[in-house]
Amino acid sequence: MLPDMNRSAVLARTFQAHRSALLDLLEQLPEDQGTFAAWDGGMSFIGLSDHLSASADRFLNMVQGQAPGAMPEPSATLTEARGRLWDSQERALSAISALSDEDLSRRVPAFGGREMPVAALIDTIITHEAHHKGQVWLMARMIGVKPPMFIKMG
Repeated sequence: MLPDMNRSAVLARTFQAHRSALLDLLEQLPEDQGTFAAWDGGMSFIGLSDHLSASADRFLNMVQGQAPGAMPEPSATLTEARGRLWDSQERALSAISALSDEDLSRRVPAFGGREMPVAALIDTIITHEAHHKGQVWLMARMIGVKPPMFIKMG
């Protein structure tokens, strides 16, 4: 753990590193490429952005012991999808940073009622983010956009 950082601060920083790098890349994409998908039936840049913003919110609902909630209507544009991603980042960082060590140890129902510690659910948010960030990286290369070669840390 980094000096002077509690567990929730480290988790929030890790989430932010992935999300910030993703947002930096999405800012480089041309608006007219928002519907590009790597394969027929795959998620587009807009779809992946919406998926990640909604997933973060839904995971955080589970952290609070609530049902995940419904998926919102798809974004109409890449700009709208990026805005949703920015907004969900702020909500996620605030919620994760506010968790105490006691909160992180608490077990909550998730994924069809299976109970898991809040810390494991936060880790799932982070690994889910990293997984789909990799897809966006590859898709960006497919349309000729070179992703940034670093992860921002705060």
